[in-house]
This record gives sequence, C-alpha cells and structure tokens, in this order.
Amino acid sequence: MRLAHLWDQSRCISCGACIAACNAANYASTDAPNPTWGGAQTNIRRITFDLDLKPYILLLQCQHCEDAPCVHVCPTGASYVDKDGLVKINPNLCIGCKYCMTACPYGARWLHPSTGLPAKCMGEECQDRLAHGLMPVCVTVCPAGARAFGDLDDPSSEINKRLAKSRVVRLLEYKGTKPKFFVVVGR
Repeated sequence: MRLAHLWDQSRCISCGACIAACNAANYASTDAPNPTWGGAQTNIRRITFDLDLKPYILLLQCQHCEDAPCVHVCPTGASYVDKDGLVKINPNLCIGCKYCMTACPYGARWLHPSTGLPAKCMGEECQDRLAHGLMPVCVTVCPAGARAFGDLDDPSSEINKRLAKSRVVRLLEYKGTKPKFFVVVGR
C-alpha cells in the first residue's frame, strides 16, 4: 500500500476550507498561531504569488516522500515511513532538534508552539480517521472536490482514476524524494 494525496489546482476555489478543517480537527485545543508559517495551526500551507500579473495559489503540505530526507536525517528514528507509505513523527522519540524541518525541501514541517516539536500532515485526528476507514478532513470538507486521497497500488482507487485523466506535476521531483503529493494542473 502506498497512500498519497492529490490536490487539483484546476478545481480549487481558494476557499480555505481544507486549512480551517485541518486546524479545527487536529489543533483545536489552542489559539496560538503557527509560529513557522504564521496564521492558524494547520498542516496545509497556503502560498500566494503572481504569475503574469495573475494571483496563483499553491496549497503545500507533507509530500509523504518515498525517499524522505526528513527520515534520513532524524538522529532518533522519530521521523519514519509507516507500512502504508506515510511519513510520520513519533513524538515520544523526537528530541526537537529540527533536523527534519531543515531537511524537508518543501518546508512542510512547522514547529508546534506548545510542544516545541515539529508538526506535519497527518495530524492525530486525520490518522484516527484513516484507522476507521475515513478520508482525511481536508478531502472530506473540500466543496469543489479538489482533493483526493488513496492507495496508488489500487488501480480502482479514486486517486488513480483522477491521476489517469489529468495533467499532473509533483513538486521538486528533481530532488529525487519521490513525493506522493500530486498537483493536478489541467485536464
């Protein structure tokens, strides 16, 4: 099994529902801002920039790389790839050295203000949802259907169906990390 995320930029309406849902589900116990990215505590980072004088957004989160630099540099084994191919952090082993934050070429980890430890997708609530056969909250709440999640090894999965009919990029693919976060840029 190789679980992966898909974000369809061509369908996204920039409403921020995925960001708000991630915050509410995974970090609702505190009002403190995300000290690394600013704004709400969430595992989805909104980046806005202009291309040819048109605003463009990119929703960035953990790429769940098959060859994850964050895992390679972790001195305690706190960062690891689980049996389903998701990159996770074991907070009981993490010493807060932040090597994983520095090693991630996507800037997808942030420092939790209460624990002082790195945080990332997937949060505890989303992990619990997966354990019960549910989708991550960002996928569930998207009103435009711009998100998908599933097993790349299952040819009948929703994510594979969408990958087959879309023009897709993987961010910083040249880094050799084998990211499992797909961005649909057209059909």
